Amino acid sequence: MNLKEIKEILDLVVEKGFTEFEFERSGVRLRLKREGRATPQTMPSQGPVISYQPVAAPLPVPAPPPSQAAIAAPPAAPTENTHVVKSPIVGTFFESPSPTSPPFVEAGSKVKVGTVLCIVEAMKLMNEIESDVAGVVVERLVENGQPVEYGQPLFRIRVS
Repeated sequence: MNLKEIKEILDLVVEKGFTEFEFERSGVRLRLKREGRATPQTMPSQGPVISYQPVAAPLPVPAPPPSQAAIAAPPAAPTENTHVVKSPIVGTFFESPSPTSPPFVEAGSKVKVGTVLCIVEAMKLMNEIESDVAGVVVERLVENGQPVEYGQPLFRIRVS
């Protein structure tokens, strides 16, 4: 942000009569605040107070540790008997109905058609993802709390 852009913002704030204004772009935050309601006659003597503070980059969030099921079950090689369950929507993957509940399924769990495998949360709606085949869960391909895309593989199931 250069001085000309700041001056244009200041002129706009004074012109519109704002008492407070905050703007953030490219890691720079500009906050303007005027004391009281200025009239056109008093505006030049009551200039805005400008505070400038760089915005720190957000700290990376560490990935949650893998669950015991993910550690205990080594990844199995794809075979002709496996079926991949894919995410039908974009959202956040959850392995259980609540943080304190056990996962819906783990590697080695037997499932039938309609068994709930996980939840994909999208826009505060919890969507249960069900198995469309009967068999045994071979592998969970996504970590709990991870964002998922449409069509992203979630589970591999050995069809029985």
